[in-house]
Amino acid sequence: MSVLPCDRSLPCPCGRLSLRRQPLALADCCGRYLEHFDSTPAPDAEQLMRSRYSAFVLQRRNYLLATWHAPQRPAALDFEPGAQWLGLEVRRRRVLDATHAEVEFVARYRVAGRAVRLHENSHFVCEDGRWYYVDGDGC
Repeated sequence: MSVLPCDRSLPCPCGRLSLRRQPLALADCCGRYLEHFDSTPAPDAEQLMRSRYSAFVLQRRNYLLATWHAPQRPAALDFEPGAQWLGLEVRRRRVLDATHAEVEFVARYRVAGRAVRLHENSHFVCEDGRWYYVDGDGC
């Protein structure tokens, strides 16, 4: 299993900013969820989506599988070889009810010199106080 090393003091890959409009450190943002999923689940659908993006950047396969809703969870997950993640933009978040939410985002990356833009409306469900990624529709 390939896991990229991470310096918890570096800016979080998800790009979240502080109130002062400064990048949050990985340790103060998605890092706490990536490293402590069992005891520190993401508090809402948007933060789960952001932490999953960070998990793709850092190749945290276990986190991605653990936060995928069981009925839709793939048996295995591979990463795009040589992918260079370039950024995340959250376009819209929508709470549907106490246990369902949607987050629209655009993630950009480059692979083999080619730019890729993933635009998705993701669906999330909350079960027993934990949010899970269900699936997504391309936009």
